[in-house]
Amino acid sequence: MIEAFGCRLPDSFEAAMAARAVKPAWINLEYLSAEDWTLSHHKLPSPHPRLPLTKHFFFPGFNAASGGLICEDGLIDARAAWQADEAAQNAYWLRRGLPPRSPGELRVSLFAYHNPAAVRLLQAWADGPLPVRCLVPEGKVLPDVAGLFGRALRAGDHVRLGNLELHILPMSDQDDYDRLLWGCDFNCVRGEDSLVRSQWAARPMLWHIYPQEDDAHLAKLEAFLDQYCAGLPAEMAAALRALSLAWNRDGDIAAAWRDAASWLPAWREHATNWQQRLLKDGDLAARLLHFIAEIS
Repeated sequence: MIEAFGCRLPDSFEAAMAARAVKPAWINLEYLSAEDWTLSHHKLPSPHPRLPLTKHFFFPGFNAASGGLICEDGLIDARAAWQADEAAQNAYWLRRGLPPRSPGELRVSLFAYHNPAAVRLLQAWADGPLPVRCLVPEGKVLPDVAGLFGRALRAGDHVRLGNLELHILPMSDQDDYDRLLWGCDFNCVRGEDSLVRSQWAARPMLWHIYPQEDDAHLAKLEAFLDQYCAGLPAEMAAALRALSLAWNRDGDIAAAWRDAASWLPAWREHATNWQQRLLKDGDLAARLLHFIAEIS
């Protein structure tokens, strides 16, 4: 029996489990976090106060000591095959109303919550040395993006500013969004779901974490960055961290982007190694099944 995010089971369910001769494994699947405290709570038992039942906490996470991340069977092989298939990529871009990749182009996706730093990042791309094609799914960041161009934008719009070409995309299903992540050189993602999907894309990414009161989200962001940047050269780690903090704290995103962009080739290699490391000990389902076998 799996209950998610601390949502309590009905009393009738608990009574039915307690009445069974063989008690079911009872898992409280918690929120994803990279914070250290989750590792000390991961797999901890919690005996029921009245019934002969024990619940165990299970925390998804980013290292071998955690519960891992959701990744369906065959996804990594499918992504690798698609990224090696230029015809499949061109067909995808055509279906989304987009041109194929141009030589020297930096193709990025931008999916974020409301973020005033978005305007300055787009301006930095417009003023930068590389041609940037930015693909923006409709969402909460769209009014910020539109502010740079002084008019409302909607799905299907294509605008240009300096070295930046920007396309507004309609929201898509998960398969199409995965391919958007796979096909871009750099992905701006938001929340937890798209963060995880961006890891499987094996591309450099920038996470807009969901803002919380009293900046509680920043500790969670720092904990993720500690793991994501572990083992990188000090200057590269500092550049990636500065970019992430500028994005999430409305800092000097233009300067942070210039520093981080100089590391893009090494960052791409890191993204591939990081993705492989995340799955070295199995995905969340595999780790959960292994743990259930241990306690059953």
